[in-house]
Amino acid sequence: MLTVHYGDLDGVIYNTSVFFNNTYSIEWLKDPFAQQIIKSIDHGIVLGPNAIQTKVLGVIPPEKLSSGTKTLLLMNFMPEKTYNASNCGDNCAHWILQIGKRHDITINPYHLMNFGRRQFTIKVANTGDVVHSIDDLNLIAVRCLKGEPR
Repeated sequence: MLTVHYGDLDGVIYNTSVFFNNTYSIEWLKDPFAQQIIKSIDHGIVLGPNAIQTKVLGVIPPEKLSSGTKTLLLMNFMPEKTYNASNCGDNCAHWILQIGKRHDITINPYHLMNFGRRQFTIKVANTGDVVHSIDDLNLIAVRCLKGEPR
């Protein structure tokens, strides 16, 4: 399940790009789900363990992937950690929901992420609420980000 905690939280990986660069495994790039993320977010095709073909940058190493892609890969392969989801744009929201179906993950955004109009299941750690729509999530998120009590 996907859990979201709004606001400050101890133990969060804030600089996901640096953390990724120092911890990822080249084995991750062999995973079909990871390759789908890379293709969707960075428009990249994995050519090998250290080579990703992109339209804009040409062939790049994994360290040059976008911070959003790096954060998603970390969520998928190291789900026990909590990640700063403000490193992700709204184009990552679909993938965060997908990873939340595969693993129990916790994210820590400092903004209202657009998870779309489809129904989903997200637990808000700040309040314990489980929500199923973007409207319900945003009502709680705004209160949490403003530091208002439940």
